[in-house]
Amino acid sequence: MDHIYPAVFCLNEDESYTVTYPDLPGCISEGKDLTNAIDMAQSALLQWVEYLSSEKQEIPKASEIKKIKINENEFASLIRVMKRDERAVKRTVSLPKWMDEKVSSEGWSLSRVLQDAITQKIH
Repeated sequence: MDHIYPAVFCLNEDESYTVTYPDLPGCISEGKDLTNAIDMAQSALLQWVEYLSSEKQEIPKASEIKKIKINENEFASLIRVMKRDERAVKRTVSLPKWMDEKVSSEGWSLSRVLQDAITQKIH
């Protein structure tokens, strides 16, 4: 599920940025430059949404970006994160017998091996 929130980026004297979310009081991040600030803002937003979900709290509705009040040295931008469904699903897979025997002889979890391989392939 996608979550898109307006974030306020404040340029600090040292050229770093502080990022806040008007709709999520207390959700604050910082970055040493703009690229880093955007990455950190996404991470903070994802952690905030996951925390609210885990605590069964309502996730606030995002404000319209044009309604966000900004000060001098600030700008607003939309930040998007995708909360992934981490529930396990069962799949039937086929693989060569020698691979299955290798996994078993090494004491590996076939599910973990497949997850690691897919994660590596994605990145």
